[in-house]
Amino acid sequence: MTAKRLNTVNEYYFSKKLREVAKMISEGKPVINMGIGSPDLPPHPDVVLALKESFSYPKVHQYQSYQGIPELRIAIAEFYLRHYHVAANPNGEILPLMGSKEGIMHISMAFLNPGDKVLIPNPGYPTYQSVTRLVEATPVFYDLSADNDWQPDLELLNQMDLSGIKLMWINYPHMPTGANANQDIFKKLIDWAREREILLVNDNPYSFILTDRPQSMLSVPGAMEVGMELNSLSKSFNMAGWRVGMVLGNQENIKALLKVKSNMDSGMFLGIQKGAIAALAVKEIWFEQLNDIYAQRRKLIFKLAALLNTEFDLHCCGLFVWAKLKDTSKSSVDVIEKILQKYNVFITPGSIFGSQGEGYIRFSLCVKEEQIIEAIERITKK
Repeated sequence: MTAKRLNTVNEYYFSKKLREVAKMISEGKPVINMGIGSPDLPPHPDVVLALKESFSYPKVHQYQSYQGIPELRIAIAEFYLRHYHVAANPNGEILPLMGSKEGIMHISMAFLNPGDKVLIPNPGYPTYQSVTRLVEATPVFYDLSADNDWQPDLELLNQMDLSGIKLMWINYPHMPTGANANQDIFKKLIDWAREREILLVNDNPYSFILTDRPQSMLSVPGAMEVGMELNSLSKSFNMAGWRVGMVLGNQENIKALLKVKSNMDSGMFLGIQKGAIAALAVKEIWFEQLNDIYAQRRKLIFKLAALLNTEFDLHCCGLFVWAKLKDTSKSSVDVIEKILQKYNVFITPGSIFGSQGEGYIRFSLCVKEEQIIEAIERITKK
């Protein structure tokens, strides 16, 4: 018999849905996948070269440090200082991860006991809720809305029953809505969390994609006292399959995470660490060139979204376009299913991100321009 905790979660939506899409493709249907944010562009050439060169190192195939090699932690520290103006000690305030999704589990295991409560954004990344349930803590959802720019509303938070709240997840730039980070909100949330002794964690993998400038919650004075930040090379560096992330926080909190992590894996492959070091050193022109491509794709997605009778924010950031259905007589799941079956185009329903996501659909920018144009043509012809 399986553990009772499995009864509290379902299989991840994309794990199930992408099998269905793959089956349709195997049957000869020309499905265009606009559902998932898996970058289709290559990493910087220096990254691939660093991986190749690593195979000549004598210890490349051996176990590596649970904390990552010192050079990687130093590269993360230099990256944070250069782009976010955050000074972090590579010897105690930085922990490399095998993807930031791993970090969500590690943080939850390190700081939550059964019955503890966790504030989770609605809409928000589904993994915050599922991991909370898997560690037998209790999710408490706080609503985000377009009227408030998809930012946490402190007045509404203060009206909630906050007894037993141990941790709060935030995610800016926000997925799925594309709302950007707000330094004033960061400052208020840090003060608010300090007063209530709540661990505030920002999940920050999208800060280089179609934003005016990269931002970090940790740039706010005092943030490390009450908060941690996850980051990832998956999105901004086109390295999703490499599984490289990081978490920053004060030494006490990082030590707690290391207790979990050192019992969960045996260190990241050296070649991947070397590739990550090369990625973290790329020049700003790399992001500019990448964003030029995403900006062109976004223009086409806007055209597609308009054809599907939706409204959207022309200034959204991140890898997605979050679009509001003008006709809400059908659920977002029904809407995307009709689009999938009629046009062979897969789009994500907003409801998988929470009740506040109902009435919205989400388009990924990880689709080549010619495929977006093809999707537009399919819809205009029928």
